[in-house]
Amino acid sequence: MADEKVVRQALNGVVDPELDLSIIELGLVYAVRFEEREGDCHCEIDLTLTSPGCPAAPEIMAATHRAALSCDEVDSVHVNLVWSPRWDPKIHASEDARMDMGIW
Repeated sequence: MADEKVVRQALNGVVDPELDLSIIELGLVYAVRFEEREGDCHCEIDLTLTSPGCPAAPEIMAATHRAALSCDEVDSVHVNLVWSPRWDPKIHASEDARMDMGIW
């Protein structure tokens, strides 16, 4: 079975093109789960975006899918776009990301 830490590390390379920050640093990845399906490892990722009207949504979701699928033990991936809880950079983003965004 795949390791959540390995998948999150791969997802760290996915960057929100508007903010130029990692989706991990922004706290946009809410959950990473694994299921065994007929001997294969399937990964489910709950991902939110900075806003419902995010123009980069398809790009971010596709990059998230590709990054998770690049992990050796992951055979298939589904990215679930979720809106609850609503993303709040003061709560979800890392301290470094908040500093980069000018949020104190």
